[in-house]
Amino acid sequence: MTAATLHRLSGGRFVLGLGPSTRALVEGFHDVRFTHPADRLREVTTRVRALLAGERARLDAVSGSRPLRLGQPPVPDLPIWLAAMGDRTTRVAAELADGWFPVLMARDQVADRARSLRKDREGAGLRSEPLAVAAGPLTVAADDPALARRISASCLAWYLCAMGDVYARSLTGQGYGDAVRAILDANPHPRPDTGVVPAGAQVVVDDLTANGTPLQVRDQLAGWDAAVDLTMIGLPPGLPWDLIETTLRAAAP
Repeated sequence: MTAATLHRLSGGRFVLGLGPSTRALVEGFHDVRFTHPADRLREVTTRVRALLAGERARLDAVSGSRPLRLGQPPVPDLPIWLAAMGDRTTRVAAELADGWFPVLMARDQVADRARSLRKDREGAGLRSEPLAVAAGPLTVAADDPALARRISASCLAWYLCAMGDVYARSLTGQGYGDAVRAILDANPHPRPDTGVVPAGAQVVVDDLTANGTPLQVRDQLAGWDAAVDLTMIGLPPGLPWDLIETTLRAAAP
């Protein structure tokens, strides 16, 4: 209902983002067992799209109840983008989504995977609309480039070490296995603001973040603009407002 309302209020500019999340968040925050995430993503996406189109809810677990519709005018054109990294979840994105949003994936990996997904989508006739690809790096711009890099590295280490194994497995599959192991070893008790990326693992900071002065960040993001349909920037949690504003201004078109 919130998505439908925001879509109308914004004149059709709202995009609904869905994703399977991680075991750490699903179980440790939502108190829901993290099983079969790709199947769950497929089910939720299908049901949400049907509700947005004005259809009644599909009831499987409860018998005798009357299926309801949203108390909103239908918005069947509301785009749904799926955050997906693994093979199964990206297949769900290719089949069902209007857009694909991979997280912590190197630029060349995103471009190669996008070509493959689009080919599969077209070949199977899954959806007539092209698959939009929205991706980008963790981004921090600051007048002090060393501060920007330190914050970027700390956030990257936090995601790799404290969010279960999903990001570590993804980066290992992208060819960063040695760097991932070094980061895991360097952060036995991970915290969001004190993460460490050892000297020998700095390649992941180079490839997965944009950091430095505003001008340096703008130059780094230009490479993403050429590789994806929409460059998305990730802001580290807890980033002070002055750095948020500096980063947004540096990244703005």
